[in-house]
Amino acid sequence: MILQDIQCKIKEIQIHTRRLISGTLIGDTRSAQKGSGLDFDQIREYQQGDDVRFIDWKSSARTNKLLVKQYTEERSRTIILAVDVSASSSFSSTDQLKSDIMSQVSSILALVAYYGSDRVALLLFSDVVELFIPPGKSKYHVHAIMQKLFFFKPRGKKTDIGIALDYIARLKKKDSVVFLVSDFVSPDFSKQLSVVAKKYEIVAVRCLDNNEYALPQVGLLTVQDPETNQCYTISCSDELNVFLRKRMVDQNNIFRKYGVDCIEVIPKKQFIGDLIRFFRKRMRY
Repeated sequence: MILQDIQCKIKEIQIHTRRLISGTLIGDTRSAQKGSGLDFDQIREYQQGDDVRFIDWKSSARTNKLLVKQYTEERSRTIILAVDVSASSSFSSTDQLKSDIMSQVSSILALVAYYGSDRVALLLFSDVVELFIPPGKSKYHVHAIMQKLFFFKPRGKKTDIGIALDYIARLKKKDSVVFLVSDFVSPDFSKQLSVVAKKYEIVAVRCLDNNEYALPQVGLLTVQDPETNQCYTISCSDELNVFLRKRMVDQNNIFRKYGVDCIEVIPKKQFIGDLIRFFRKRMRY
């Protein structure tokens, strides 16, 4: 996409996401714990043990009851967006590259986290860690993340999810949720996943092209691996599609083993609403 198209896409995502979440409390960032937070909750009768500093003397005088102001403490999590920018993300059998879909998905997650007062961090990876933006929660911080998602040019070409997970394991960010956005066409990463899953909540967001679920049976086909530039002649047969399905099943089994939710982003399907609903349900305190 050219510069103007990308800027329009970012603006469109912002408008669409804001409209869908308008008037709702995204992320439910108010905790059940009562205390001296910034947000007023209600006035109620005084109970033994309440802080006398919160007695509302005017309301108490009017009702002839001892009343206190109750506040909710605002809680904020860290959302770590780990996004695959390897060369395989440049593949597509439609008019929209996987990389563009991954950027849209990650931008939506960043925006919803911002509206829910959560901090957002960005990790871009290929077979190396390409970029890390530490957590922040301002509008300008989220806009900078969106700019990087659409404009960043990676150095590496191959996919290695294990590299990204190793980096995340060293971050030591408490109360964090990791959204791992990738096509998951990667060497085995189960060992690293087992480590990170003990420290963080992890959500896998799998973005595949339709032809990566199953290839049409068209006989022999010459293809090029975007990560190695090598060309291969493959037979588009039931056997190949069995392999593709098995890869998905194996990944799903690994995710279940380590308590990782998996969101499937299907090309040509409207996914913004589904992402927002998942985020609200998952991030509710």
